[in-house]
Amino acid sequence: MGMRDVRIEKVVVNIGVGEAGEKLSKAQRVLQMLTGQKPVTTLAHQSVRDWGVRRNMPIGTKVTLRGENAAKLLRRALVVRNNRLPDYVFDAHGNFSFGIADYTDFEGMKYDPEIGVFGMDVTVSLVRPGNRVKVRRVAPGHIPRHHRVSKQEAIAFIAQNFSLEVVE
Repeated sequence: MGMRDVRIEKVVVNIGVGEAGEKLSKAQRVLQMLTGQKPVTTLAHQSVRDWGVRRNMPIGTKVTLRGENAAKLLRRALVVRNNRLPDYVFDAHGNFSFGIADYTDFEGMKYDPEIGVFGMDVTVSLVRPGNRVKVRRVAPGHIPRHHRVSKQEAIAFIAQNFSLEVVE
């Protein structure tokens, strides 16, 4: 593997529920069934009075997948989207996000009337080898622009490795 090769750093699957309690635990069950990993709870960063949300209140749940598991889940998620994504889902730094309306769209997932319908966001982060330079604790460094993943490179990588069609 060369230093210019693009790879998946992580895939984050997130369900925003907006409230704690039973609904949140159901969302966590969905993510557990989907990924086989234990989800973590996400907290509100600030209070929003109109929505009845207070700071540090649990309002969602997410799972971060890396390596082979990330690629597997991404393949399954793209099948739900018919292997087609619009080009505006890609940002300038080689990351992209898309939504899935219902978890039962995934292959092998049955509808459970106890759980209900949950949609989710799938966020994918692409990097090149050497990215640790930016995030390490001792002597963190700067990644030059030519080594970062651009939007075009991200689209090319995903189209080639995941047979994805990017629609204008």
